[in-house]
Amino acid sequence: MQKSTTAQIRERFDNDVERFSNLDTGQISTIDAKISLELITESAKRLVPNATHLLDIGCGAGNYTLMMLGKLPNLNCTLVDLSQPMLTRALERVSPETMGSVTTVCADIREAELADGSFDIILAGAVLHHLRDDADWETTFTKLYSLLKPGGCLMISDLIIQETDAITAYTWERYGDYLESVNGKDYRQNVLDYIALEDSPRSMTYQLDLMKRVGFSRTEILHKNMCFGAFGGVR
Repeated sequence: MQKSTTAQIRERFDNDVERFSNLDTGQISTIDAKISLELITESAKRLVPNATHLLDIGCGAGNYTLMMLGKLPNLNCTLVDLSQPMLTRALERVSPETMGSVTTVCADIREAELADGSFDIILAGAVLHHLRDDADWETTFTKLYSLLKPGGCLMISDLIIQETDAITAYTWERYGDYLESVNGKDYRQNVLDYIALEDSPRSMTYQLDLMKRVGFSRTEILHKNMCFGAFGGVR
């Protein structure tokens, strides 16, 4: 199947700002979304308690940054997203919550012009599964590593697959059952169809190994429930 282009993904999110402005509705298709959001932000706070600069990639309407500001107020926040409508909403929501600066960058993180060694914390919530081949994954993780200050952390909450096809098939079956329990058979099929069209998730172990390969000194597994996980690394 031909995967969606970046422009097609941008268009979908441009048209879904209201839903993603509410964690209860925007993340309903994500198992344990609130738990993962809490875990990656609390872990980032404990790893870098004196953080001053936050980068939120694929920030959407700003949910992850808002949670981070609830733990480390007055961060200087850089918000990156493909969707300008999402960024506009994120700016509206984030600006009143910090005395620090808020900068928005409408770009693919792979192409965004950001200074190396600028950030204490990078949050990547439900965004990296849009990467494609091995080279794309390695280039992107290398860039994220370079953007961190020494001792800074990259915290990820995302859709994942498993190391073996048989277990991946099992987790997708379980995930489909979850979706059906939320909103019926049509919803189940709709979500699974757009995942097949848009996404190229990798396993948690693949990403943790990749972090070590590009230079991260430590990695942490925070949570895993079937095909969703929360994890991260420290530069």
